[in-house]
Formats: sequence, structure tokens, C-alpha cells
Amino acid sequence: MKEIDTFVTHLECSYTGKTYPADQLHGLSEAGKPLLVRYDLEALGKAIEKEDLEGRLPEFWRYREFLPVRKSENIVRLGELMTPILPAEKLQNEYGCGEILIKDEGRLPTGSFKARGLALAVAMAKELGVTRMAMPTNGNAGAALAAYCSAADIETYIFCPEDTPKVNIAEIAFQGGKTFLANGYINDCGRIVGEGKEKMNWFDVSTLKEPYRIEGKKTMGLELAEQLDWQLPDVILYPTGGGTGLIGMWKAFDELEAIGWIGSKRPRMVAVQAEGCAPIVKAFDEGTRHAQPWLDAHTIASGIRVPAAVGDFLILDAVRASGGFAVAVSDESINEAHRECAQKEGILLCPEGAATLAALKQELVSGRIKADEQVMLFNCATGLKYPMPSTHHTIDLTQPIDYDFIRDC
Repeated sequence: MKEIDTFVTHLECSYTGKTYPADQLHGLSEAGKPLLVRYDLEALGKAIEKEDLEGRLPEFWRYREFLPVRKSENIVRLGELMTPILPAEKLQNEYGCGEILIKDEGRLPTGSFKARGLALAVAMAKELGVTRMAMPTNGNAGAALAAYCSAADIETYIFCPEDTPKVNIAEIAFQGGKTFLANGYINDCGRIVGEGKEKMNWFDVSTLKEPYRIEGKKTMGLELAEQLDWQLPDVILYPTGGGTGLIGMWKAFDELEAIGWIGSKRPRMVAVQAEGCAPIVKAFDEGTRHAQPWLDAHTIASGIRVPAAVGDFLILDAVRASGGFAVAVSDESINEAHRECAQKEGILLCPEGAATLAALKQELVSGRIKADEQVMLFNCATGLKYPMPSTHHTIDLTQPIDYDFIRDC
């Protein structure tokens, strides 16, 4: 049984600061708030140097000292490669702005960035003896949980709003998750999971209701810092539902600074939501630390249709501390950005990723993003999972081929 050098010291309530022992199964803190994993960063900094990463596999497990798994046998690998950063030079020139970069998370297992968080959550569940897990999902998180739990021999129960994209529902079920559709939103599905814990003896792996999905999403921040030679972009636009990735990246930057790998400069963090479901934007604009549940939530970007986020204050704290902001975009602008990026850059975004491009266009006009800033957009899933408008033409092979028609299309 191989031990991994890990530097976890304890868990900490993100709201009250109360500490909890590591190496025990935890959900939320006694205050009902997310728990954060804390490390001996002084010891971590002495144990690893940047150069140590060079000989390691190009996967997010290369940052193992920054992660909580203690025994290598509990790591469940499905091919968690480092995701590429793609330049969007044509759009950059068209918009007349600074460098536009797209971090394409759709290359990860199950086609989305949810693989990062669930890989860590499942590894830690395996380490702590969990045999059954459950979650609510709008799609991609459920697919990742089903895949990793199948690989780890952990039973899964997954609850989806009934309008979850069909491809996600089929994927979850085919990957081994016991899949249920409910006539409500993701928070309604979350209530089913929460209320069923005692009857079903499952571990609730809902967004931020356990400590380790943040640690997996944290690898996005570690990875982009390394890919940019330990310099951070001026602005990060992040599609925000539950906000685990935004919170995780902010935590990663703090830890990197603590060990001396980066300085104090931070990107301005921009939480991007849809106009039909924008509780974080409303709270940001009103100056509150907590968001009120959003009524009648609707958007084509189902991954960010989260009416209430348990980590709302962590999202808002990070956005404000960074000098960033929260912004909502229309479904129409998401569709336009989706098409524009595909046809001009050859990059097929998911709707949530397209929302970040729509936000960039909108905020370059407003002036909240400056024309000389380097901007990082997060495409959180492969666009192949989502419907695309049909714009093809047909040819009748029983008739002469009309090449004039073909040329003029």
C-alpha cells in the first residue's frame, strides 16, 4: 500500500473557521456551510519545487502534493489529461481587444470539467470507506460521478431535473448510475438526496456539501498557472452555477502564493450567469453576501441553472476580493457566441462556455473589461453533447447535380 506525500492537516468551516479532523467522513460543517481542506503549506513548499513537475505525467494528478489522497491505490484514473489553452485570435482581432484564451475542459473524461471534482471526491470516498453515493445534477456532474464510481465499485444514485439534456441522462444511466428524473430544479433533486441519507445510507456528494470536489476543481488553477509559466491572466470569466471551480481556483492561487510559486497578483474573477437564472449577479449588484433563491429559473445553459448555491458567499467573496464582478447574459447572446466561436475559430463550445464569450463581448462594450487585458474563458464541457442548429442542405441523387446551387449556398 503506497503512501503519497500529502500535507493535509485538518478541515475548516468556510464560514466560522471551526476546525474538523482530516481522514474522517464529513459533509457540511455544523453551521451548514462547506468545509475546506487545509494543508501544512510550509512543509508542502519545502517538499516540492516547480521543476519537480517536469518529469510527471501531463495529468492533474501531477499536483498530488496539493491534493488530499493519502494512498495511491485509491486514485481512480480515467485519463485526466491537462486540458489545452486555445488562443482565439480571430475573435480577438474582431473585438479589438487583448489576448483571448479558452481553457477547453471538454477534453476530460466524460467530456467536462466535472471530472476534476468527482475524481477527487470518489478517490476520497473510496479512501474513507464509502460504498454508496448520491447527487443531484443538471447533467455532466452525474455523468462524471457515474463513471468514476463504476471504476471504483461504488454504487450511485443520481437525480436529474426532467428537462436535463437527453444525452446526459442516457450517459449517466449507461455508465452505471441509477438514474431518476424529477419534475423540478436541481435544488429540488438535492432535497431528495438530503432527505434520503438516513433511509438509503448514501453519501451526499452534492456541490460543496463535501470537502473534496473543491480540491479537484482547484487543479484548474494550478494547471493554468503552470501553463502560463506561473503568471496569471488579467481576467477569468467562469460559468457559474454552484461555483465550485471559481472557489477552487481562488483557493489554488492562495496556496501557490503561500509557497512562493506566484506573487500577490490575482485575476479579476468574473462569475457568468444566464439572465434566466442569476442569483449571484443579483446578490453582487445588491451588495449582499448571500444570494436569494432564484424563482422560475430557465436558460439554455442548463449547467448554470442553479437557483440556490450553498457556497454563494464563497463565490461572492472571491469575486469581490479579486476586483471582479458578476454578470448575466441572455440566451440569445449565448447562441450567437456559440455559433461565432464555432464558425470563426473552429472551437465548439458548450452553452455554458459560450456564455463566457457572450459576457466578454458585452463587458468590452461596457468597459468593465479593458481592451488591453489578457482574458481566460472556461469552456467547461465538449460542445458535442449539446444540440446544434441544422444548417445543412440536401442533394437528390436522382436529379442532375446543381453545382450553381452548391456554390451559392
